[in-house]
Amino acid sequence: MRCIALGQAWQEKRGRVVFISHCESKKLQERIIDEGFDFIYIENPHPHPADLDKTIETLSTMHYPPSTNDWLVVDGYRFDSMYQKKIKEAGYKLLWIDDYGHAEHYYADIVLNQNVSAEASFYAKREPATRLLLGTRYVLLRREFRQWQGWQREIPATANKILVTLGGGDPENVTLKVVRALKQVGSSGLEAKIVVGPTNPNLHTLQQEVDDNANMQIITNATNMPELMAWADVAVSAGGSTCWEMALLGLPNMIIFFADNQRPIAEKLHADNMALSVGWGSKLTIEDITQSLEKLICTAPLRKIFSINSRNLVDGDGAQRVCQEAM
Repeated sequence: MRCIALGQAWQEKRGRVVFISHCESKKLQERIIDEGFDFIYIENPHPHPADLDKTIETLSTMHYPPSTNDWLVVDGYRFDSMYQKKIKEAGYKLLWIDDYGHAEHYYADIVLNQNVSAEASFYAKREPATRLLLGTRYVLLRREFRQWQGWQREIPATANKILVTLGGGDPENVTLKVVRALKQVGSSGLEAKIVVGPTNPNLHTLQQEVDDNANMQIITNATNMPELMAWADVAVSAGGSTCWEMALLGLPNMIIFFADNQRPIAEKLHADNMALSVGWGSKLTIEDITQSLEKLICTAPLRKIFSINSRNLVDGDGAQRVCQEAM
């Protein structure tokens, strides 16, 4: 999604965008193509050598020798220092999207870490010419979110509208814990919209769980996330890029994290009074989630603080800034 956001911003500057990916989801491939981007499928992803060969072949077919405005953007934890080095040796400009400094050395022209927890120390081992774009000033938000810049949120005394979105897969079915916790919350009149991603294996179980509750709705393949976030009074989300989308709309958020790279984001937002972090999804009980939900739902001053502070964090123009740095 963040690469789509960057691609949209590049398009606005009359650039061409090509996705080279192992993405197996047909719906995501269609989404990419519908944006006006080209899509080239990679059969064997890195570290299989065919990935790098196909990528360099595609780049050379598009434009050889490389132009100063031709960039390869790489986003993914499986990519390593050697991948960066080979791309640079082939003569191409490289923008590397990172979350926590997982590579041993950075050869890229630009390293982008859009997270609130980003630090230059993550990239101490880098080439002298490598530029760092760090922090939420560079958050990559899609154009449908930019339409909500400056929108003003009302904070009700009690939050009644709950949005749940825990990522595309959720193999441990933490979403089910959240749904059951919502049923235990001691507040009447709650409405909940539960967004389930296209790769979630638990859709049938979740649908069965909400069938007896008219105030709960399962939404698959949501295409109107900004509207859903504007509708909600409170959200329960994972600790990834969704946090920045919610920040733009000032949506008070309870974060459940699922991966090592999400933990520092959640904990930093919690420490700075921008969200409520409740811990690892696999370790949380239904009772843990219920107590945290009740705290957020019933405490309007806390939600107001979260809303104001998070709105100051993200302005929605990050993708445009990154494009400007690359031009």
